[in-house]
Amino acid sequence: MASNCLEKKDYIKTSLRAYFLQNGFNYGNYQGLGYANVLYPALRKMYKDDDDKLQEALQENIEFFNTNIHFLPFITSLHLVMLENKTPSKEIRNIKMALMGPLAGIGDSLAQFCLAPLFATIGASLAQEGLIMGPILFLLGMNIVLFIVKILTGMWGYKLGTSIIASLSSRMEQISDVASMIGVTVISGLAVNFVKITTPIQYVANMPGDQQKVVAIQDMINAIAPNLLPVLFTGFIFYLIKVKKWTTYKLVILTVVVGVLLSCLHIIA
Repeated sequence: MASNCLEKKDYIKTSLRAYFLQNGFNYGNYQGLGYANVLYPALRKMYKDDDDKLQEALQENIEFFNTNIHFLPFITSLHLVMLENKTPSKEIRNIKMALMGPLAGIGDSLAQFCLAPLFATIGASLAQEGLIMGPILFLLGMNIVLFIVKILTGMWGYKLGTSIIASLSSRMEQISDVASMIGVTVISGLAVNFVKITTPIQYVANMPGDQQKVVAIQDMINAIAPNLLPVLFTGFIFYLIKVKKWTTYKLVILTVVVGVLLSCLHIIA
């Protein structure tokens, strides 16, 4: 069992290990391996006398994960607080998955569309004047601010977790269910927006007065259930992963082969 042995410095150390999140990136589980690596020292300390529990905890955290590295410490700190308070792993997972999407958007917006343009503009202006401080200011400014963001978000997650976990422990299951629904909603939104499948199939319908009308199957599908084909394909992929235990490589090969074949037959576009 996990013991309440983590100190504030352990949370800070875990927050700084967010720099390693992308080190284990792959297209099978994205940042999953990196997430487990970020947590490893803290988990090692919590399960120092139980290698089986440590292995189980690491395996639970190598699943699909994708968020912004600068806001990752909020999730990891909250994760560790819940783990120390014996929160069931299913509930921790739901909270973790629900937070990764919104924090990814916030973190990307802050780093790429706020801080980067700001420091790049200032740095470029100085560089045009022939001042070496231009690029130096950009590099130092970006890295110092994002370093502070990691520490602050990590401490925020720690304080939030320690202050509310006791009072919300009786309602954690309901909170977990809500978080799970948010996660499903986010994934559903991704499915219909990023999976593009349409069908060009048409047929000619005879109308009164010897008139004919071209009817597009895709228009009929859109009238009944917009984005139905992407949802069905996503459900099929989910079935292959969860039930048939297919690997990512099999899924990629299947998608390419089926996509090319049905496209050549003019069944999908």
